[in-house]
Amino acid sequence: MVEEEILLQQLFEEEKLTDKQKKILLAAIDTFSEKGYAATSTSEIAKKAGVAEGTIFRHYKTKKELLVSIVTPLISKVFGPFIVKDFHKVLDQPFENAEDFLRATIENRREVFKKLLPVIKIIMQEIPFQPELREQFVEQVAKKTYERILVVIQDYQDKGQIIDMPPASVARLAVSSIFGYLISRYIFFPESEWDDEIETERTVHFILHGIGKK
Repeated sequence: MVEEEILLQQLFEEEKLTDKQKKILLAAIDTFSEKGYAATSTSEIAKKAGVAEGTIFRHYKTKKELLVSIVTPLISKVFGPFIVKDFHKVLDQPFENAEDFLRATIENRREVFKKLLPVIKIIMQEIPFQPELREQFVEQVAKKTYERILVVIQDYQDKGQIIDMPPASVARLAVSSIFGYLISRYIFFPESEWDDEIETERTVHFILHGIGKK
């Protein structure tokens, strides 16, 4: 709960929230993360927050307005800056080979998943269905890292370490593999037995060599 209170302070530092608003927002973050927006009712949020359902509608006209009021600052103040700045720690390092770069990338993104899992769940669930949130994600996250990733890929291609394929395609395939592993690890099958070191090496090998026998 202490971490969640800190999260609220980061999200709404410029706004004065009442105790009831804080409870509503915390309950909404927890419930949206666990069940998704569509499967969550305002009555569930109210019950979890310990307030009357009418209290929610005094602050937020609709359930969607409540969602947007949470996700918009999540992307702009926490998710976007954290994802971008933290990944630049990897992008700024001069890794000699692509294998080391990929390994560091996976480790970096794994730490992000662990720290921001409830946030990531909400954003993943809602971006496909909320155009305004998708546009904000593209502006705050994707555009700020995409061009730099392409430069890194081109550099490893120039060194002969990555096949001659459009950098955009390499980025798409590599990102899909990395996030496929992380989504399985932390969202779809978190209770399975995972050896992160082994899975990291397998993911790196798959990206660089595929699964076909030579």
